[in-house]
Amino acid sequence: MTDVARAADLLRGAYETGRPVPPLRGELLPAGDVDAAYQVQQAQVVAWEAAGRRRVGAKVGLTSAAVQQAFGVFQPDFGVLFADMAVADGAEVARGRLLQPRVEAEVAFVLGADLPFEQVTAVDVIRATDHVLPAIEIVDSRIAGWDISIVDTVADNASSGLFVLGNQPRKLSDVDLRLAGMVLEHAGEPVSVGAGAACLGNPVHAVAWLAQTLAVAGAPLVAGDVVLSGALGPMVPVTAGAAYEARISGLGSVRACFELGETT
Repeated sequence: MTDVARAADLLRGAYETGRPVPPLRGELLPAGDVDAAYQVQQAQVVAWEAAGRRRVGAKVGLTSAAVQQAFGVFQPDFGVLFADMAVADGAEVARGRLLQPRVEAEVAFVLGADLPFEQVTAVDVIRATDHVLPAIEIVDSRIAGWDISIVDTVADNASSGLFVLGNQPRKLSDVDLRLAGMVLEHAGEPVSVGAGAACLGNPVHAVAWLAQTLAVAGAPLVAGDVVLSGALGPMVPVTAGAAYEARISGLGSVRACFELGETT
């Protein structure tokens, strides 16, 4: 079994058993070999689609300059979104569905046109976007203790878990995403704050990066895709039985709720 196949098998095992695995870096993949990590991610995606999961979009990670510096990288990463990862606004996430959940507030783009270009501008993204929504990404890691490097998170589908979208779409022309303030609250108290400028300067820029990267890879974004554009503020570990509400100026609010006893 190759390193890539072995790493993919270990990660699939973590999903099946509910037990995280040790870090993959070094032992399974050459340290810093992001290309090999994406091969691990793709091996899992192929297996998931063969099992009947439906791809509905993609997510961008590592959009904060501070987080990039911590990982020693100079660009974002990406993962794949599936239909069974979507949670209704305010619905309760069942205990044990995730291993080590954390939440972060983001802007979700829903595309109305394909983005097949290998050189993508902000204008291309604006024209292709049908609407935007407030979102909470429930990130997760199959790596024990969130002891992750760039290789670990990329291989692990960019530490994807679930996602919650708001229900009131807004036209991109109606909101200045760069200046849009965000507050994520738990029990009425702010636990994370930020703004659109924290996401590569503007969430539109994050979507342009993703569209270009995927087009070069031969798997472009298409009409109907949901894109989670990256966190607007720090991610927050989930507390058992908690509810988290994100409010983004100009976009409204969205809630993620967790069953009492949810893994933290």
